[in-house]
Amino acid sequence: MIITDTHTHLYSEAFDEDRAEMIQRAIETDVTRFFIPAIDSTYTASMLQLEKEFPEYVFLMAGLHPTSVKENYKDELAHVEGQLAKRKFYAIGEIGIDLYWDKSTLDIQIEAFRHQIKLAKQYKLPIVIHCREAFDEIFKVLEEEQSDDLFGIFHCFTGTLEQAQQAISYQMKLGIGGVVTFKNGKIDQFMNQIDLKHIVLETDSPYLAPKPYRGKRNESSYIYKVLEKLSELYVKSPEEIASITTENSKAIFGI
Repeated sequence: MIITDTHTHLYSEAFDEDRAEMIQRAIETDVTRFFIPAIDSTYTASMLQLEKEFPEYVFLMAGLHPTSVKENYKDELAHVEGQLAKRKFYAIGEIGIDLYWDKSTLDIQIEAFRHQIKLAKQYKLPIVIHCREAFDEIFKVLEEEQSDDLFGIFHCFTGTLEQAQQAISYQMKLGIGGVVTFKNGKIDQFMNQIDLKHIVLETDSPYLAPKPYRGKRNESSYIYKVLEKLSELYVKSPEEIASITTENSKAIFGI
């Protein structure tokens, strides 16, 4: 069985004490494909080091996270462009809009999001979307930018069935993680109405640990709890869920 974690911040400071052991735990539980989203330039060196240490398992993205869109965002976008010109990446992410932490930067968040969508099209790469309290704003940009060459993953999907269907209509897979195991997560109530061909697995570690680890540091090996929950919701074996979602990830990332 091959399990793909399509979104994990393995370079996070939360793993500085036991990173190698944590990754080994995941590999031993069949998680052997880790897709690594960018945040901003301060993490580039640690992402490259992670890839150097685990070249068979780690696949990097380039991008500017919406919560890192500050006064210097144009410099950060230039850094993303420089990285893309230098080497291979597997997606532009994570990018998008976050209105939970700071609504005052909405205009420049939209500008950065749109700019990075254009980079994704230029490099023929998928996008990986971060959306927090911003579905309407994200969908407006996707509506305006939609084209055959715009596709990707709606990371950490937490919306309604209608929002799920709208995201899918823009050629987005839904990134499903620990939230599907939460009592108040709500997405478990309609998950099985969405065809598995639209789903990929993720942890977003070190954040959003699934039950029974909720509130603790998340790690990629905990993805098996997401797998178990989806197995229950879809009435399919974990092996079948793992196989379908890994194939979906290959269709998005091209590897």
